[in-house]
Amino acid sequence: MQTKENAIEVRHLYKKFKVVYDKPQTLKEQIISFHRKKAEYRSVLEDICINIKKGETVALIGTNGSGKSTLLKLMTKILYPNAGELKTYGKLTSLLELGAGFHPDFSGRENIYFNASIFGLTRKEIDARIQDIIDFSELGDFIDNPVRTYSSGMYMRLAFSVAINVDAEILLIDEILGVGDQYFQDKCFRKLEELRDGDKTVVIVSHSLDTLRELCNRAIWIYKGKVQMDGEPNEVIDAYLQQVILDHKADSKNQVIEKKDKYVGHMVIDFPQNGAVLSHNEKLKLQGWELSDCLHARLEVMIDRQEITAIDRIERADLLIIYENQFGGYATNPTPGFHAEIDVADLVNGTHHISVKVYDENEQLLCMEERKFELI
Repeated sequence: MQTKENAIEVRHLYKKFKVVYDKPQTLKEQIISFHRKKAEYRSVLEDICINIKKGETVALIGTNGSGKSTLLKLMTKILYPNAGELKTYGKLTSLLELGAGFHPDFSGRENIYFNASIFGLTRKEIDARIQDIIDFSELGDFIDNPVRTYSSGMYMRLAFSVAINVDAEILLIDEILGVGDQYFQDKCFRKLEELRDGDKTVVIVSHSLDTLRELCNRAIWIYKGKVQMDGEPNEVIDAYLQQVILDHKADSKNQVIEKKDKYVGHMVIDFPQNGAVLSHNEKLKLQGWELSDCLHARLEVMIDRQEITAIDRIERADLLIIYENQFGGYATNPTPGFHAEIDVADLVNGTHHISVKVYDENEQLLCMEERKFELI
């Protein structure tokens, strides 16, 4: 039975996918796959029970493959559960895939009519809102160009502009806010804040955890297909990040360590900024992070030609997630952050150089960053 205050109700929901293997073509493949089943089922979501109230802005978080995007697709009825119930109450719109529902050969204006009609608007209702949609997207003269000529950012502008102007009571978003320039991302964020402060229900899947902390008033952590934690965003996200570190350490121990001829690494120095000016009674603050796929990478910090050894390493689960998503690889270092406060009292006045380098187990340079600072 529906509770009047709920916008989405999920009851003991299960979802699994059927994996069908290719038919063996050769004798060798037939022998290898002789005892293997022709198909198997993989469980993605198990016994999910959630109530999302009207007006809540909820973050769904979890690592890749945890089932959060599948749950969002079940809410939109793109997919259907194998068992259990999922009900939504109110008009629903979604941003799950970039440009979904757009026809590449039609203009942006024509696609507004197509897309908005999918969300249930009449021609008259679309006519009344089309200028607001175009203005929010800021596509200008491009609105009458075929959408196949659009960049991914322009796709996102158009899709988001349509979705927020159909007056839906429930808005579902899956990672699409990571596309586009920073200005438009900020504009979308402000619009979502308006929806949050109004009576709209918003459910967001994203790895942008800082954004979720600021925007959402509730977070649900999906871990290995089950609801691991549900509550205040900061508490849930902190618990999730701690689990990421624990899982990463376990994976590192279980990983088969083999030498490579070539490793991949990435580094960022947050402080000091290039050209920073310090006095002798200050300490030089060094802060940044490095990630690589080399288990035995070595960090080296030098000021001029003197090596600095008192470097603290810091756990940064958010970086492990970013590395996996952006570089598609496995970062082996569970403590990618580095921090030091360096005494510069004995250095002479003038320009000094600080370099941070990472070497692989073959002592080949993986990545490096350099900074200059002035001592006065």
